[in-house]
Parts: sequence; structure tokens; C-alpha cells
Amino acid sequence: MSLDRFGRKIHYLRISLTDHCNLRCVYCMPEEMTFRPPAEMMQDEELLLLVRLFANLGFDKIRLTGGEPTIRAHIVEIVRGIASTPGIQSVSLTTNGVLLSKLSKSLAAAGLERVNISIDTLNPVKFKRLTRGGNVEDVWEGILAAEAAGLTPVKLNAVVVRGYNEEDVVDLARLTCEHAWQVRFIEMMPFGGATDLQTGQMVSAQENKRRIEQALGSLEPVNGGELDGEAQIYRIPHAQGNIGFISSVSAPFCSDCTRARLTPDGILRMCLLREYETDLLTPLRAGASLEDLRRLVLESVWNKPWGHGLASGEIPLNRLMSQIGG
Repeated sequence: MSLDRFGRKIHYLRISLTDHCNLRCVYCMPEEMTFRPPAEMMQDEELLLLVRLFANLGFDKIRLTGGEPTIRAHIVEIVRGIASTPGIQSVSLTTNGVLLSKLSKSLAAAGLERVNISIDTLNPVKFKRLTRGGNVEDVWEGILAAEAAGLTPVKLNAVVVRGYNEEDVVDLARLTCEHAWQVRFIEMMPFGGATDLQTGQMVSAQENKRRIEQALGSLEPVNGGELDGEAQIYRIPHAQGNIGFISSVSAPFCSDCTRARLTPDGILRMCLLREYETDLLTPLRAGASLEDLRRLVLESVWNKPWGHGLASGEIPLNRLMSQIGG
């Protein structure tokens, strides 16, 4: 078991497979993005070795992220390797959904359990503006393919950006009336690269909830108000699915955090919004033993920050969101 100094059991590892992406969302990366060369990233065997190390330390839940994880070479084989690792109980994926219509069946057969799919608006024009060229129909086909492949429950993630899609939360929420999906509205978080937009155009969870209730009526709390992961869950009366609000900025949930993040270049990051990191890939390539790496991980976990410092103006600037994986 891996405990931090505050007594939290850290058992959930989010692994970014690449910083590359086939979209250019305005809140995530610059339009003219320079990506790291593949040789600087964890290779397949290095990634799977580190997964085994983390599993031996009590990590049992893995989420694959990016950039866009589905563009990683050998993604199906990577999923199969992780899913077959002793101690790993859950493997999921966060994706923009563009390639899911082609990959869903293979990923499910390899051991992937479910997906979170980013879709910030259903409006094709707004979607193209937000993603700088994306086609919302590709994502919609991916959502349906994931559901058909059994990658359920399907969760849809929408980052709400003032001036881009704040009015679209109603149409997204309405999807839950006819589909057994969870649509989650996420407060935009500030990072290096797009900080002015991220801080100046953030829409709070409370504002999103008010907008939805004004259009669709009062929302019913689900789970007695308990968080589902990071999300506070509600339901439109008689709806098949439910609605989540992730308020990382306005109402952080740091006391319940059980997560660590492994970046594509093998850096262990213990808080999404803190710059504290531990390099694992460099010592691995330099010949460090598993025991050496184990000590590095345990030390990093022990020193996991209590939470972010956004309220006091501390913004992480050493990496873009796409270089961490969310």
C-alpha cells in the first residue's frame, strides 16, 4: 500500500501515453504545437515495467491519457499488457473519441473496461472552433462505437469555456434523457501556454448547474451527494443517464485525492496543479534497479502535496495540459 504523509492511499495512476494529439483544443495547447520526439518518451517495455512496479506498490487502477492516447503506436497491445498485469483491477481511457469508431472493439477485447470521451459541444461550428478543425461527427461515431463495444458506462467530458460553449451545456445535459451516459462539466484549469484564457474565461460548476436547471428543471442529487471520482452527480428526473460537475477550481476535492500521474516522458507528478515531479525514466535508462525505482516512487508519494494553490495565485507553468495528461 502506498500512503502519503496525510494518510491518503494513493492507488490510482493516470498514464499519459503521448503528448501528441490529432486536435488542437484552445484550452489545452497552442495551435502550432511542438511535440517531443518519440525517443524521449517511455517505450512500450519501459512503460509496462513501470506499471508492474506500481502494481507491486498497491496501485490497482490505471487510466490512459494523452495528448491523445489512441494515436500511440501499439495502443491495443499496451492495453493488453497493462490489463494482464497482476494487481491491476481496472483499465480505462480518456480520449477525444476521434479514432474510437475504429479501435473500440479491439481495445475492449484487449481488456479496456470503459472510456471518458471529450465533447465540449454538439454544434459542429463551435466544435471546429474549439478544437481548431475537429469534426464533431467523428466523436459522435466514436461514442456510439464505444457503447456498442461494451466500454461502459460511457462518460462524456465537456470543458466549459466562456465565449465558446457555455450555452451548449443544456444540449449536452439533455443527452442523458435518452442515453445511459454520464455527461460531466469540467471547470477549466490554468496551466502554462493558455493561462490568460484559462483564468479569464473559466465557467464555474455552479453557473453550469444553474443554466441547466433554468432550461431543464431542478436536478436530483445522486449518491447522496457523495463524489463519483471527481464529480458531484445529479440527474434530470426520469433520465436514463446522469450529470456530473467537476469543480477543481471553485470547490477542490483534494482531501479525497488518490491519484498520481505518469507523463509520457516518464515523470511522476503527484498533483495535476503542482510542479512537484520525480523523474523515473532517466534513472531507469541509466540502469537503476527496481528497488531504486521503488524508493523514488514511495518518496514521491509520501511528499504528495495536500492540494493545489490556485486560491493563492499559484499556477503550474512547467508543463502544458497535453504534456501531463489531465
